[in-house]
Amino acid sequence: MTPVRTLDVSGLPPYNISNRAPTWWGQVLLCAIEGSMFCILIAIYFYLRLGVDFWPPHGARELDPTLSSIALLPLLLSAIGSYWASEAAKKDSRSGMLGGLILNLVLAAVFLALRFANWGRLNYNWASDAHGSVVWTILFLHTFDMVADLLFTIALVIIVAAGSSGPKQRLGVHVDSVVWYFLIGIWLPLYGVLVWGPRLVGGS
Repeated sequence: MTPVRTLDVSGLPPYNISNRAPTWWGQVLLCAIEGSMFCILIAIYFYLRLGVDFWPPHGARELDPTLSSIALLPLLLSAIGSYWASEAAKKDSRSGMLGGLILNLVLAAVFLALRFANWGRLNYNWASDAHGSVVWTILFLHTFDMVADLLFTIALVIIVAAGSSGPKQRLGVHVDSVVWYFLIGIWLPLYGVLVWGPRLVGGS
């Protein structure tokens, strides 16, 4: 009989608060999947533009570039909160985790408020035409992902504030930053497409 090979892992820690944790890699792969979806949407945007003479359609009111650009500031700064919380999780600092998570939430809330104010300026919706469909789809999916991650962040704040800051909770804080970094990073090309795309490729 062939002997069964075994690997003794009893000496490994139950949780690894680093980029070697399986959960961390799971979040990275999730971001890769989401990123592929947004890349497909960008390709659809420009593919649809090739089929018309004018883009966007005459009379369509686009996202305000000034408001969109101002909104980038709190979004980019929110990465500081995520980094602060992630580093605090590695050091088992409960106050650091709370401070970073709350800073992330506050700045993200400012960004979303500016986004909704800008979004409300549009005079078309997802059912207006192909242009409206792709613009609203990009905005909705990115906003949906942001809100979902922020709800997870709120849950972490409640858990840590209640006094639970063991290895499992610290790992949750650490991997939460991965998705938030992705949402910030993927918005930059989407911002370029939605805000400046019509100004660059909108002629006849």
